[in-house]
Amino acid sequence: MPRGQKSKIHAREKHHQARGETQAYGNAQETAENISETAEESSAACQSKSKAKSSSLPKAPQKATPTPTVILSSSSSESDENSHEENEPSVQNECPFLHRDLIANRAVILLKSLLHNYNLKQLTTKEEMLKVITKRYENDFPEILRKAAEKLEDAFAVEVREVNSSQPSYNLISKLKLPNNGRIRAGKGLPKTGFLMSILGIILIQGNCASEEEIWKILRKKKIYPGKKHRIFGEPRKLMTQYLVKLKYLEYRQVADSDPPRYEFLWGPQAHAETSKMKVIEYLAKINKTTPSAISPLYQEALKDEQERAEARDE
Repeated sequence: MPRGQKSKIHAREKHHQARGETQAYGNAQETAENISETAEESSAACQSKSKAKSSSLPKAPQKATPTPTVILSSSSSESDENSHEENEPSVQNECPFLHRDLIANRAVILLKSLLHNYNLKQLTTKEEMLKVITKRYENDFPEILRKAAEKLEDAFAVEVREVNSSQPSYNLISKLKLPNNGRIRAGKGLPKTGFLMSILGIILIQGNCASEEEIWKILRKKKIYPGKKHRIFGEPRKLMTQYLVKLKYLEYRQVADSDPPRYEFLWGPQAHAETSKMKVIEYLAKINKTTPSAISPLYQEALKDEQERAEARDE
């Protein structure tokens, strides 16, 4: 086969591979949006229920119809939990496949509770967790917690970590040292670590330097627009060009000799210090349900980067 034709085929394969890798970003953000949306609904339902209780005068008790969002909250009443459990088959009698699905369902419920408490800047005790998943699944708690932690790590790049051994409590810890444990700004909010890791991944895929146009082209496909507030990330352009640049996780510079001026993003020094190409590739591979070595060109580049880092440490 002529050399020129081989080069064209190789370039086409590399282009298709990059497109597939970029899809990993979308998977993470869709997961994050779905989780955060239901967590917000749970939070709103919990708060409205609390307000209704405190403002009402003593009257004859009325039995409320339990909703999924109320049942998710750790403040759900025992009667809500019991009524929910009655609709489920006995754990002892269920088949293995059904039990696996129910465990997965409990993991989603637990992660929403963890995310809700994170948003309120509160820890989640083990006692609260067991109440959320109900006593029926107490023996399955380690597996349920593991599955919930995996989903949160994929969506937000946070780690579920035990932070108090005297009274076992858990918090979501950002995998990067972003201010306010991943929130960036003070106050309530959801972690921005997954967004940053995804942007670093896009830059890496684009050859360690991504044009602003290319990044927004990808973000727009996920309904993330410049100047439009997003329910998880806030105003994304401000997040990237101001906050993350100021924190030195991203570098935002004008393309040389561009007229009219165009801009591009690179990894900032803080990103190089706190993570590596290999870690970002592992994150992309994980959320895309593949292996780092499957992302061949990037994986070889990351291996070289890890070797250079090791040599620098030795020196």
